[in-house]
Amino acid sequence: MPPRESPQLLPGTLYMLVLRSLSRGPLHGYAIARRIEDASSNGLEIEDGSLYPALNRMLVKGWLAAEWGTSENNRRARFYRLTAEGRKQLAAESKEFAKLVRAIQLVMRTA
Repeated sequence: MPPRESPQLLPGTLYMLVLRSLSRGPLHGYAIARRIEDASSNGLEIEDGSLYPALNRMLVKGWLAAEWGTSENNRRARFYRLTAEGRKQLAAESKEFAKLVRAIQLVMRTA
């Protein structure tokens, strides 16, 4: 059987998923990707090539703060946490995403 491909994320949803993953507390990059994969029952796979640039953009936007620490396997890792601005952004993106999902569902039911 060929390997299963992960569905493509809608533009902008990676930010929302990362923010949601960090809403329960600080994580390093690999742990963020694992939390998203686990929460989606392995339906979403976040590539390093998209995750780390997104994390850096989110730092610049002020949605995240970061500090160096030691991971669970005793490696040096950068831990990210939500800022107050990040929590506001998560709320706004969650609201917009819910509206988008409702609109798509309406089309799928009636078209």
